[in-house]
Amino acid sequence: MATLNDPYRIEVMSFNLDNITRENVKGLSPYSSARDEYVSDGSTMVFLDANENPFENGVNRYPDPQQRGLKAILAEQKDIEEENILLGNGSDEVLDLLFRAFCEPKEDNIISLPPTYGMYKVLSGINLVENREVLLTNDFQPNVDKILKTIDSNTKLLFICSPNNPTGNSFSTQIIEELLNSFNGLVVIDEAYIDFSSEESWISKLSEHPNLIVTQTLSKAYGMAGIRLGLCMASSEIIAVLNKIKPPYNVNQLTQDKAIERVLDVASVAQEVKDILSEREKLRETLKTVSFVQTIYATDANFILAKVDNANLRYTQLLEKGVVVRNRTTQPLCENTLRFTVGTAEENKSLISALKTLSN
Repeated sequence: MATLNDPYRIEVMSFNLDNITRENVKGLSPYSSARDEYVSDGSTMVFLDANENPFENGVNRYPDPQQRGLKAILAEQKDIEEENILLGNGSDEVLDLLFRAFCEPKEDNIISLPPTYGMYKVLSGINLVENREVLLTNDFQPNVDKILKTIDSNTKLLFICSPNNPTGNSFSTQIIEELLNSFNGLVVIDEAYIDFSSEESWISKLSEHPNLIVTQTLSKAYGMAGIRLGLCMASSEIIAVLNKIKPPYNVNQLTQDKAIERVLDVASVAQEVKDILSEREKLRETLKTVSFVQTIYATDANFILAKVDNANLRYTQLLEKGVVVRNRTTQPLCENTLRFTVGTAEENKSLISALKTLSN
């Protein structure tokens, strides 16, 4: 762990958003759409300002570019202000906006912590930004000393996926605090799986860390992967920068409507999460009895990573039995591992039956 006297430690009090924002973005005037210039207050109006087809069919009008109705609900549920939220066409769009706002192509770099979500690396390549990979420790935790020694004056983003994909574990709160307090760039905590974890979301720490960004999604616990809705929560200053460069209508009307319907159905979401956690425990207990399973890793997500004797063989055998899992053996520190998503009770019965057959 780095100390106050460590030469690689950077005091977070020096963080200045303006210093890491790209020069071309600072002076950018965002596109002003018709729905930005006139925001409806619910009054009956004749809308002749946006060159829309006037014949009503439910989607002939442009959607609210700021998704105000949806943001109001999310802000109340997450106990933050609407100005602290940016919504995107999936979390991947949100992550891409971070590169475009804060990373100068061919000059800057980001840090990712493999094994982790693969889009950080893909987006760094798309945006011509160096991706400096610092492997997790053998117990799947960030290696603070190596991370701090990898940081230089051109390091703009540090991506932390917690609970992590594909390992499933949450990272130590103390370690993340150390990184937040030691890096004067932006720390992006990807919480795609936070709803399955007993750990508190880092959203509650936004006011304490001006360099903290938290991303979440409706794809996992909310069961809405098909509508593509990602959330970014940060200081109002960071959100304002991202609003400058996001497409004006990046979240379509159908997505907004479906998302509002789902996030308001708190009881159904909570019950589904409860059911998934119950099924996760049943699957974990079964994996303990499977002869070719060598290690079952701790998980705070809706999946379990397990080390087996031969991942390629077992993956193929499960396919032959009609069950598709994820072979993660090519990922760093994940040799001969399979990732099992927790399905419905019926789906898990099929998986468990297949595993027991192969284990005999």
